Amino acid sequence: MKLVFFRGHVPNFGDELNLHVWPALLPKGFLDEDESELFVGIGSIIGDHLPEKSRKFVMGSGYAGYMGLPDVHDGTWDIRFVRGPNTAKTLGIDPGLSVCDSAVLLRAMDLPPPDDSTGIAFMPHYESLERGDWAEACRMAGMTLIDATAPVETVLSQIRGARLLITEAMHGAIVADALRTPWIGARPIYGGHHKKWLDWAGALNVDVRLNELKPTSVLEYYIGRTGRGGRLGKVGQFSASPLAAIPNRIFTSIAAKHLTEMSRLEPQLSSDTRIIEVTERAQEAVDNFVRSRVAVH
Repeated sequence: MKLVFFRGHVPNFGDELNLHVWPALLPKGFLDEDESELFVGIGSIIGDHLPEKSRKFVMGSGYAGYMGLPDVHDGTWDIRFVRGPNTAKTLGIDPGLSVCDSAVLLRAMDLPPPDDSTGIAFMPHYESLERGDWAEACRMAGMTLIDATAPVETVLSQIRGARLLITEAMHGAIVADALRTPWIGARPIYGGHHKKWLDWAGALNVDVRLNELKPTSVLEYYIGRTGRGGRLGKVGQFSASPLAAIPNRIFTSIAAKHLTEMSRLEPQLSSDTRIIEVTERAQEAVDNFVRSRVAVH
């Protein structure tokens, strides 16, 4: 059974969690490279891109519309639980299968120690790291930048040690909430990333507040205004050119001041009761799945 998750041209914390969580929670040798059976893991990975004939076992994944909608009733899907109620409704499955994003299972694992030097931190979406200058914005705001492309252990230590996390990256919020670090959601500059936040938050009964995020570059401003997120041609070339240096500095300065203002907002956290409940349900689903597989083999 092969683990499948999204892999782009750079590592991304939310997706790389798959390599941290599943080997720790599943029996040794449970996962292999046999693509006739797929273990569909953490992330917005449910879609019609997965091999039609493979048997697909879903463990806390979500549907975000990045790929086409699959027919999960065609006999090749075995859904143990999904990220949230929006995914369950969209797929047309039992609402009871809406548990939580399976990154919540970090609560059942040994984790790296908290980095207590983190203080107040901001975690941009990994795409924003490429499109803007969030390192400079965080420096100006006196915050720690948490890099979504850094090693998972580093990011976990920083999130555990943070006094407050402002995050554009959804898995920043998911992990902060699971590990009980107060968080403030920042509405992703690219609008295509918004809906999945509501899916996850719905599973935890959290009325998520996604606060406006100011762009740090001409390119981010363009993306925010147009909703375009793919190849950005001339605008991208201009944003990286010397001509854009002055407007980019202005954008970054405004964004830094806005981050400081955001840090004064009321942070969010799901209830202790709810996070314990969904963790237990997710753990039970994984344990039951493992037992069913051992019984078969």
